[in-house]
Amino acid sequence: MATDLTTSSLDRKNILNNNVAIQELYEQIGFYGFKFEDKYRFTKQQIAHYFEVDIRTIDRLLDAHKLELEQVGYELYTRSKLKAFKDQVIEYVTAAKTNLDAHDIHVVSIVQLFEKETDSLSKIAQLGVFTYKAFLNIGMLLTGSEKAQKLRSAILDIVIDTLNKKIGGKAKFINQREEEYLPSAIREYNYRREFTNTLDHCITENKFKYGQLTDKIYKSIFKENAKEYRKILNLSSRESVRSTMYSEVLGLVAAYESGFASYLRKKSLSINRKLTVSESHLLFSEFEEIMQAFVLPLQEKARSLMASRDLVFREALHEKLKDYINEVSAEDFDKFLGERSMDLEKRLVDNKDVFERLKNR
Repeated sequence: MATDLTTSSLDRKNILNNNVAIQELYEQIGFYGFKFEDKYRFTKQQIAHYFEVDIRTIDRLLDAHKLELEQVGYELYTRSKLKAFKDQVIEYVTAAKTNLDAHDIHVVSIVQLFEKETDSLSKIAQLGVFTYKAFLNIGMLLTGSEKAQKLRSAILDIVIDTLNKKIGGKAKFINQREEEYLPSAIREYNYRREFTNTLDHCITENKFKYGQLTDKIYKSIFKENAKEYRKILNLSSRESVRSTMYSEVLGLVAAYESGFASYLRKKSLSINRKLTVSESHLLFSEFEEIMQAFVLPLQEKARSLMASRDLVFREALHEKLKDYINEVSAEDFDKFLGERSMDLEKRLVDNKDVFERLKNR
């Protein structure tokens, strides 16, 4: 899907929330900052110098996108914080310049950045300081700069490469890398078995009842039936729909299945016979209306997570859920790409005993 970082705040946020890609960007782009309070920092002058633009151009972007830039770390230093920053910069540059062994490219680059500013730093009363994410944010907003344009291309390439390295071309099943996926899938499997058993016992024989009532659950939760969902994710006939669902969606599906199974059993018992498929559809409509008040917050969350994550991780657009698209949080990127994420096969081996007990509950 075409991405224009200069106009799409959502795409900018999704990139800046991806800490795995940010680390890769820092290492590959080579614009090294001074570490202050555990984050790399750059002055406004250094940002302007990097992009080869007038400092007033950076000021205009700050005026137009102040909140966005502040959210990713831009800050105006004054008083004690400014003094602490200046003192540490001057101390670092002085020590590095007198250290004959300081040949590390990071050190050399930082010294070069601050050499021209050490005199002026001692005289100013306030200083605009950018984190690395704020620097990237400027690069994604800045038009009319060749270096900013090249940076945007590099950002998109590195973000895609990082995703491919992490998931190895398995975007369809990126949901399975999350820590909570397998327990959710096992729990849902047990509720699914209870659901299908109830349909067997409480609805007259009809081979379509399982698919039709499952589709009603899917449409109630995320507005798509199984066929529509399969087409959007480009699943083959042998690939399971549920094996691609996020844990939050699986949890809600399980709640629907368990709830409707109980509702159906009570109805069948009260009339002392099995229901027809048509009657079961009407009964589901009653159940759905009752459930709506309870599940609405979870339903909206599931729709938002599903629409937003699939757009970023799978490049899949759920047209019926486009109003629910939001940024993917840093926590979500960590879940699916970070240190806690893991291929399902490895997680099964590492936790075989735990999952065996859970499956047999």
